[in-house]
Amino acid sequence: MARKAVLILNLGSPDSTSTADVRKYLKEFLLDERVIDANPVARNLLVRGIILPTRPKKTAAAYKKVWTDEGSPLVLTSKNVQEKVQEQVDIPIELAMRYGSPSIPDAITRLKAQNIEKLFIMPMYPHYAMSSYETVLVRVQEELKIQAPEVTWTVLQPFYRDEDYINALVESARPYITDDLDKVLFSYHGVPERHMRKADTSNAHCMITPDCCSVCHPAQSTCYRHQCFETTKAMIHKLGLPLGKHAVSFQSRLTKEPWLRPFTDHVLEEFPKQGVKRIAVICPSFVTDCLETLEEIEMEGREEFLAAGGESFTMIPCLNEHPAWITMLSNRIRDWDTSED
Repeated sequence: MARKAVLILNLGSPDSTSTADVRKYLKEFLLDERVIDANPVARNLLVRGIILPTRPKKTAAAYKKVWTDEGSPLVLTSKNVQEKVQEQVDIPIELAMRYGSPSIPDAITRLKAQNIEKLFIMPMYPHYAMSSYETVLVRVQEELKIQAPEVTWTVLQPFYRDEDYINALVESARPYITDDLDKVLFSYHGVPERHMRKADTSNAHCMITPDCCSVCHPAQSTCYRHQCFETTKAMIHKLGLPLGKHAVSFQSRLTKEPWLRPFTDHVLEEFPKQGVKRIAVICPSFVTDCLETLEEIEMEGREEFLAAGGESFTMIPCLNEHPAWITMLSNRIRDWDTSED
């Protein structure tokens, strides 16, 4: 029988909160052609000439707000997830980050040492985006070709409407959603609008057709915005949220070009003016709490909302190590294992 293994992948984190380590991390992250997909000259000028000389110090200060005594919350939680899933399956599981440590090359080296023949690649991204799901998959493929071309692989497809994923989200969120809330805000990571059009190989639907995310089209298999809306739709149905009691927004924009709207920070500032004073916020595009959820939303977002006149701000944690999430991952591994026999 072929020797099998699993590779769980997440975004990554700096090795420490030092400005030097944050600069190293940002350099690897922002020079990725699928994150900033400008031509190489423009990307290098932007990253090396404008961002890296100024942003690392500010970003390091943000990381210090969420850092734990043991290190990065994202990496630590990812390791705990790896261990808990490993307790439920017999197949060996490795963990790697797209950027930083533990690295993809090191993980492939460890797998090759085990004489692995079949690999299940599990990107921890529910929704397809070239700057998240696509880049981590391509990087693993590149490294496999270099180190272990004999290994055959299967990838976990975006699971944005996987019933187990939706059920895990609902189960983890339900204790935080009370009757006295005015709104539940679904805040997803932002991406440039251009990425929507670029992922549409038909060049005729995304950001072109009116209400494109609601009109069925093959492009939606790689449309991040459509998939975010589908997750939201499935969640509000399962939660039984009344009509008008939720909103969707996009956070973490980087450059000045058009990004998906509405922007989370703008929504949080406008809510109190609309009489929305008590809210809960959930970030379904992140399965692990990280800088973007712990600092950008739970700290900065809370401050913006309350300063604008809000009265109550509840942050719903990511799935992290929730038992239903661990069960879902274990089930997907068992499904793959069975299909490969």
